[in-house]
Formats: sequence, structure tokens, C-alpha cells
Amino acid sequence: MKDTKARDLLGTFIRAHRERLPVPVKAMGRRRTPGWRREELAEAAGVGLTWITWLEQGRDVSASPAALARLADALLLNPAERASLFDLAGRRDPTEPTEPLLDLPASVMVLPTLLEVPAYLLDHLWTARAWNVAATQLFTGWLDKGCERNLLRFVFLSPVAQTLIANWPERAQRLVAEFRADFSRRPRDAAMQALIDELSSSSPLFSNLWREQTVLYREGGERKFQLPTGEVRRYQQTTLQVASQTDCKLVCLVPLV
Repeated sequence: MKDTKARDLLGTFIRAHRERLPVPVKAMGRRRTPGWRREELAEAAGVGLTWITWLEQGRDVSASPAALARLADALLLNPAERASLFDLAGRRDPTEPTEPLLDLPASVMVLPTLLEVPAYLLDHLWTARAWNVAATQLFTGWLDKGCERNLLRFVFLSPVAQTLIANWPERAQRLVAEFRADFSRRPRDAAMQALIDELSSSSPLFSNLWREQTVLYREGGERKFQLPTGEVRRYQQTTLQVASQTDCKLVCLVPLV
């Protein structure tokens, strides 16, 4: 950890949660300071006292994921607090689930139908799990009946996509870079790797783009689609992350005049 501000924030976070811990029974009545002492936290986490001290002081010390996991357990952090600890330390939680939930709650699945503009819900594989009528009418060949629901398979394996999506080569390139950003968060996900292998063997373009190692966050912006009638429609795309299901994306397309 090289960022001084991040180290200071991490140290303050650890100290605050150490002092929030209930005073050990054997120390009650004799303790003037709140919570645990550094020695007690170090023993509970199975780490050195100096390591705890330097972390709280914001020094540039190595903090392995395994040591941070033991520290999180000793501090009795809730899931959100545990995530904050690892974020501040710039590390990946080794206990983070490697496989996302496949069954999405009804409250999430219904989201696209609550909107009048074209909207669809993507899971971690970028497979459409729910969409509304407006999206079905726009995305012929993808969201209409009997079609492939995975967005990447549609874009790279369906000839319809090259006609429907204006400036298709540029959009395809960006989609690969955005999917790599998602994959980087779950590099051990077997289903994601299987999809990558499939597309790499089936689409030379995808294979070439994937080897470029370009990584981009998903962004909104203007999108153009050419309908079978020849009409070109313009939309402003916005992608929302579902807080309760962080692997899911709600994509909305607002028509532009």
C-alpha cells in the first residue's frame, strides 16, 4: 500500500473497530480505555503486535489477504465493514464467493418491467435475465422469442447484431474491454471462463480483442440502432448496478429526439 491517505484511512478504521469491541471479561473494572488493546487484537488475529501497531499508524507495511481475513474475524466486522477493510488495504478478500447467485429474487427480476423505455437486466455472464416489451421490440434477434439471450454471443456470433448495432466494430471492441473488467473481479469463475473460451474459438474478432487485454469500465452514452425498416433510432444508455445483487446490471435506453 503506497497511498498515504489510504493507509491513514485503514489505520483509523482498524483502531475505531478495535476500540468498539467489548472489553474482555477478565479486564472489566480495570480498563480505562475502550475496547481491546492492540496486544489482545494481535493475539486474536494471530498476527504480530508490531504489525497491528504499524497498520494503525498508517505505515507502509505488507498486509496479506490471509492476515486481513483473520483481522476482520477478530474485529467482528459485518460484511460491509469487511469489504471496506479489504478495499482500504487494496486487497481481494479470499473468502469472497467465487460463484455468484444464479437465482435472482423477484424484486430484482421485475425491475425492467417497471420502466417504459427499453430496459433489460444482465447477470454476471451478461445473459439477459429479464426485459420489458420495449426492449423486445428494439432488440430483434436477441430478446425476441427463441433467440440467444447472452449479449456477447449475440454481438459476436449473430449476423443480425452487425446490422442492428450502429458502429458495430467500435461497440464490439468496447464490450470486450468492459467484460474483461467484470472478469478481473472473478478470475476464478468457471462459467465466465467457459464463455470466454467458447467465444474465442467461435469468433476470431473476439479472440483478437480479448488478447489485447484492454480493460474499461461500463459507461453510458449515445447508442444507435438500425431497425429492419431502415429507421435509425438514437438512445441515451445508462447502466445501473443492483445494490443487493452487485453482479447484475440494469441497462436503460432513453430515446433521443
